[in-house]
Amino acid sequence: MAVMEIRSMTDEGPGLFYHLTDPQLRSRQEPEKGMFIAEGPKVVRSALAAGCQPLSLLMRRKFVEGPGADIIAQCGDIPVYTGDDDALAALTGFRLQRSWVLCAMRRPPAKTAEQVIVGARRVAVLEGITEPSNVGAIFRSAAALGTDAILLSPTCCDPLHRRAVRVCMGAIFQIPWAWTGEDEAFPELKSAGFITLGLALRDQCLTLDDPALPRLEKTAVYLGTEDTGLTEKTISQCDHIVKIPMAPGIDSLNVAAAAAVAFWQLRVRT
Repeated sequence: MAVMEIRSMTDEGPGLFYHLTDPQLRSRQEPEKGMFIAEGPKVVRSALAAGCQPLSLLMRRKFVEGPGADIIAQCGDIPVYTGDDDALAALTGFRLQRSWVLCAMRRPPAKTAEQVIVGARRVAVLEGITEPSNVGAIFRSAAALGTDAILLSPTCCDPLHRRAVRVCMGAIFQIPWAWTGEDEAFPELKSAGFITLGLALRDQCLTLDDPALPRLEKTAVYLGTEDTGLTEKTISQCDHIVKIPMAPGIDSLNVAAAAAVAFWQLRVRT
């Protein structure tokens, strides 16, 4: 392990952390060549515990020989970059405060939809959700509230986007997930015996507090974009459309909040 002081923004070593350009780190076509950034001690430790391969660390100087020592030890023989807070802020584009450590890591091998739904009883399908904070919050709620797997449409935000990983607090490494093609999720779920539920605002539909819903053996809940919700095509293919009962004058929730409500209500009762 070599601890190196950042003295110039032209240093090549810590270039992975330069303004944290997620699209450049990600490689959809060849995931084994892509990388992601884990931010904060809890997230970094979760990623390491899940077997993610660390490539380099960026850490505030005062933590190198203190609370960060165990992280450095777990990472083995990789570069550890440090410096004063101004230098780190100039490098990353934001100030590291409570998130005092960043770890560049190799993206884990991609899984298929078929692989992640094996043995699952509760699945979430995200359609076109583009805000990283919403994707991260959905993963965190899924891990906490009994959802077994997550499928994402091609137009969703990358779950390994730095902000999504930070918001989910490491849940991305606990919940199996996979990308699906434009029309792939329904056939996979149907063949596996799932009842598909579209969360949408419709007058003639089930309400989420219907007592029959939690008793279903396998359910997959579809969640749509932040602004327009699920597409009409998806709505037409779902077995049931479901809405959350709300107080008069309020017609919707943020998609991450709605997901948490749905996961709680649809959870498998023991």
